[in-house]
Amino acid sequence: LGNTEATWSKVFQEGGQQYRAPRLRLFAGSVQGSCGFAQAAMGPFYCPTDRRIYLDTSFFRAIETRFHGCQGKACKFSQAYVIAHEVGHHVQNLLGTLPKAQSEQRAAGSKAAANRIQVQVELQADCFAGVWANRSEARKSFLDPGDIDAALQTATAIGDDTLQRRSQGRVVPDAFTHGSAEQRKRWFMHGFTQGKLAACNTFRAVQL
Repeated sequence: LGNTEATWSKVFQEGGQQYRAPRLRLFAGSVQGSCGFAQAAMGPFYCPTDRRIYLDTSFFRAIETRFHGCQGKACKFSQAYVIAHEVGHHVQNLLGTLPKAQSEQRAAGSKAAANRIQVQVELQADCFAGVWANRSEARKSFLDPGDIDAALQTATAIGDDTLQRRSQGRVVPDAFTHGSAEQRKRWFMHGFTQGKLAACNTFRAVQL
């Protein structure tokens, strides 16, 4: 998380704000935290209550072996993308976006409406991951050839439509909670090409 902390500190400073880094909780199998009981099947997640990122280490193996989201060395940046996405939720929490969205979800009139808000939350976190990649590259030139392609391959592998098609043989957009493969790739690239938070307002986007 050191690289993300330096990058986000700079971004927040530019906006006259102070960045406070999240904490990381690695676990295997299951864990009890401030957001309740979690199992490895849930994948990585961010808990706004204790500002921790919960990361089951087996998930990274699953990206490569089960979801075919990366191959070989490219998996290192795929892992970085996954963590950057969760840090994106922390950024949302610091900015007040996450609690506002959660309040709107509770007031939503239907499950489909609440899911749409969740998709907006997740796609913004993907966009923030792109901003992080842009800023980190500008600071340290740390990207290797193929890294961005690896992140996009991972985004495709864990898109809602990809996972639904794999598990149930059909796609149900109203049940999306993270966004389609195409949406996840597009918003990550939008953040990466623009390199600024203002580019990531998925809540006012005409097209997700």
